[in-house]
Formats: sequence, structure tokens, C-alpha cells
Amino acid sequence: MRDIRRINNPSNDDKVIDACSIFGAIDTSGRRFSGEGVIRAIANMHDRGNGLGGGFAIYGLYPEYADLYAFHVMYLSQKGQQETEAFLKDNFDLVHQEEVPTRPTPGIATSPVVWRYFLETGRHQPEEQSEDDYVVEQVMTINTKLCDSFVFSCGKNMAVFKGAGYPEEIADYFCLEQYEGYLWTAHGRFPTNTPGWWGGAHPFCILDWTVVHNGEISSYGINRRYLEQFGYHCTMQTDTEVVAYAVDLLMRRHNLPLEIVAKVLAPPFWSDIQRMPPGEQKLMRTLRQVYASLLLNGPFAVIVAHHGEMVGLTDRIRLRPLTVGEKDDMLYLSSEESAIRLICPELDRAWIPMGGEPVIGRLKTVCQPQPIATKETVTAAEAV
Repeated sequence: MRDIRRINNPSNDDKVIDACSIFGAIDTSGRRFSGEGVIRAIANMHDRGNGLGGGFAIYGLYPEYADLYAFHVMYLSQKGQQETEAFLKDNFDLVHQEEVPTRPTPGIATSPVVWRYFLETGRHQPEEQSEDDYVVEQVMTINTKLCDSFVFSCGKNMAVFKGAGYPEEIADYFCLEQYEGYLWTAHGRFPTNTPGWWGGAHPFCILDWTVVHNGEISSYGINRRYLEQFGYHCTMQTDTEVVAYAVDLLMRRHNLPLEIVAKVLAPPFWSDIQRMPPGEQKLMRTLRQVYASLLLNGPFAVIVAHHGEMVGLTDRIRLRPLTVGEKDDMLYLSSEESAIRLICPELDRAWIPMGGEPVIGRLKTVCQPQPIATKETVTAAEAV
């Protein structure tokens, strides 16, 4: 069986020193904006990557199909496309399909064929199963059992565009200057322990959760084994994949708020917990005991996004950089302040967050921040 992961980088690098660049921008008023500024910002950090991976996530992208699941699928062969399309028609109501528009781009010599499909679960979804759980199950089936195909984006009214190349090359290849969204994230990759290939580029996506990451998740093994107990299959040959699945598990399936999820992934040290007020101390102890296998070890800075929210988070001792900028309704997250100021020179505020402390941007009309330590959240965590 041929494998789509064989589409690799031309230089065939297996291990290089890590750097990576991450960038995120959200207009908290919900206004959709062009990605031209985001593309310029991530290109400004060109030297943090080496051309082995780049990508973007865009929210509010498909308003005309806002209620449908948008699958972006990579194909290595015509046979793989035929098998996957037959599978989609057997398991979904297929409303619309088309090849994702691309253009010839210097620096991108070899690429898979990429199609997008707009789907409804319809009569195919069992009554006892939620829509989202059904979709995740089908995505895992395609990515583990069908040959020469790979679903790399499957949310509603959002999508991921990624591949092997510098991020500005990927943006040019997928014509991203033509798209608009209210939230954009971007990534330039410098692979550490995993090969550079199209599916292994960032962002990583499950449903509408996306993750871009700079660093190395040394706890990948135990994180992966824990997530596999809940039906997730890690198929993308990179450590960052577990972060996307962990966020989906904690927020969608266990119904924990984003502030609590941050404390699971980058929890306070035990010595710090001992100095907390009793209520907060009980919550933090509970989270560390219940979700010990989801703690992320190693140096990392991540931007996690889904509809209505974007969060930036670093490891507890801040071994990877993250800078925050604000201007009116805009919130920016970046590996470097220079990238933010390139597209927004006059910021209202710029700062560097503490290690392990989440920076959260939310749409003003969608949701409001929730307190971290309350009786209700303690009870929710204990009940998991």
C-alpha cells in the first residue's frame, strides 16, 4: 500500500534543530479580514523555518456553507480519491465538492491533489452518537484504513491549508490572499524529530480545533497512549498532533472551559499549588491527578483556536517565545514582536505573558470569560 506520507521534503531531512514560527490574529468584533497581513507577518519570520512546512487556519471562511462540515483531503493517487469519495458518499450527504484552487508556485515542486467536500451527516449518523463524534470516527477511518488519502481539515465554516514549503509559498500556492476570516493562525515549520511532509505541517485540526506549535512535546508517548483510549489515532508523524486531540477531548467531550484546559496542559508546579487558596488548590490538585497523562512536557509555545476563541500558551518555564499585541478589536499572538508591528506598528499594548499563563481572545458577541476556580468547575473536574 502506498502512503501519502512519502511526499516528503526534497532534501529529505530527518532531524534538524527546532525553531518554528507561530502567529495568530483575531478580530474580536467578528469582522472578517483578508489574510494578507497574516501572510506578511509569518513571512517576516522566514529564518525561523527551513521550508519543510507551512500552513494557515482560517475561521469564518465558508459562510455560504456555514452549517456543513468542510473536509479538506489530500490525495496521492486517483485510486485513493475514488475510494475516499465513495466512502464519503456512503457515510454522508455530499452537498458540494471541488478541487481546492492552487497556482504554480516557485519552491513547491511536488504536491498532492487537494479537494474539499461540504457534508451533512444526515440519516447516516446513529441516533445514539453525536454529530461531532460521528465525524471524528469517519475521519479516523479514512486516515487509518483508506490508502493514498488524508483528511487534514474537517470543521464547519473554517479550514486548514498547509503543505511542505515556507508559509508564504503555501499561501501563494493556495491563493490565500483571496480568502477572508475573523480569525487566522499561521505556522512556519523547522521539524525537530519528525519528517517534513504535507500532512505533518501545521496547523493540526480535528473538527474546528486547530493547533500551531513551536517546540517539542517530550511527553508525546504517554499523551498518545492516553488519547488512544478515547478513540483517537495519531497518524500525522509529529508530536503536535496530540495537542489538537487533547483540546478536543477536554473541551468538547469533557466540557471543560479553555482556562481549565490550559491548566491541564501546562499546570502549576506542586510547590505553587501548595500556596494557593483552598478552593483553587483543590481544583488544581484534581486536574493534575485526573489528567496527569495529558500534561505536556518539553519546551513549547502553542496557539489553539476554535470558533469564537484563540488562546496562546507556553510551557511553565517559558522555553519558547510568545508575544502578545492589542490594537482596538484586534488581538495578535506571535513568536516575535517584529512580526506584529510589521502589520500593526501602533499597538495599544504589547507584552510577554508568564510561562503557563494563557492569553485568550474571544469574540465579544459569542462568549465571556469564565472564572478559573469555582465550586462548579471543581465538581466538573471531579466528575470526569
